[in-house]
Amino acid sequence: MFGQTEIGIDLGTANLLVYTKDKGIIINEPSVVAIDAETKKVLAIGSEAKEMIGKTPGRIIATRPLKDGVIADFDITTDMLKGIMQKASKILGFTIRKPSVVVCTPSGATTVEKRAIEDAIKSSGAKNVQLIEEPVAAAIGADLPVGEPIANLIVDIGGGTTEVAIISYGGVVSCNSLRLGGDKLDEDIVQYVRKAYNILIGERTAENIKMEIGYALVDHEEKTMDVRGRDLVTGLPKTIEVSSYEIQQALKESLLAILETIRVTLESSPPELSGDIVDRGVVISGGGALLNGMQEWLSNEIIVPVHLAPNPLESVAIGTGRSLHVMKSLQKATS
Repeated sequence: MFGQTEIGIDLGTANLLVYTKDKGIIINEPSVVAIDAETKKVLAIGSEAKEMIGKTPGRIIATRPLKDGVIADFDITTDMLKGIMQKASKILGFTIRKPSVVVCTPSGATTVEKRAIEDAIKSSGAKNVQLIEEPVAAAIGADLPVGEPIANLIVDIGGGTTEVAIISYGGVVSCNSLRLGGDKLDEDIVQYVRKAYNILIGERTAENIKMEIGYALVDHEEKTMDVRGRDLVTGLPKTIEVSSYEIQQALKESLLAILETIRVTLESSPPELSGDIVDRGVVISGGGALLNGMQEWLSNEIIVPVHLAPNPLESVAIGTGRSLHVMKSLQKATS
């Protein structure tokens, strides 16, 4: 039991999730690390570190070591993974020694980026590391019959990337990856508030605005929200009221880019599989799938049914963990 712990890791830009066969998802923490700039010592990981973003003294840096779904800072990512493994050991009640790990990578990741992910996991103490493409993991986690010769179209809108893939018979038939996700939507909101009101807000505030009053491009009843930030003219704190219609406009460009990626993927689908997609529809997962009105908007635009995955935020992690068993048959199908 000690030697062969099997773990699935969703190494996401925004969140890091760990899945084990017996307990399901045991860790779901933001992918944030707080380090001491002078000693390079890790002070906090996950939720504790996220609380510190934008609120720390100069020598403490709260940083996100993953960008666009791939590793931006190798050493900090390795430290974060070591910390997460220790947390997992505490939760499971025994020391995880040399686990077998399956980790997901964006389908658009380069060989170098994939190698970096593999090396970081190995450095944190894993014995075997297997990589699985994110859309395949999301499809397995969303309970889609990936091993059968029917088309499963999955749209996974994560923090750093949006992955759109048609999966059939255990393999990716057609796939497009866009380095744009929830983080970009937050950034759009920061930029909009800055331009329209001359107010600077932090990324956590932007994320709250997106979750509260952010809407996909659908008709909705107007909602407003009080937003606090720093006035760029006077330098003093200021509160303004922002409307959901304004935020909808701020997000428009990024949402249309996601839609375009889905359209391109559908256009490159073999005709036999297009019929399946019309019948079975599209499944959306990832945090971006939870944007208000997302399902309705996509369904109107691509004129096929759009379903929300059972656990949009956890689909990839669950699929990564389950894929330990599906992996062998997937490899046979794709080899």
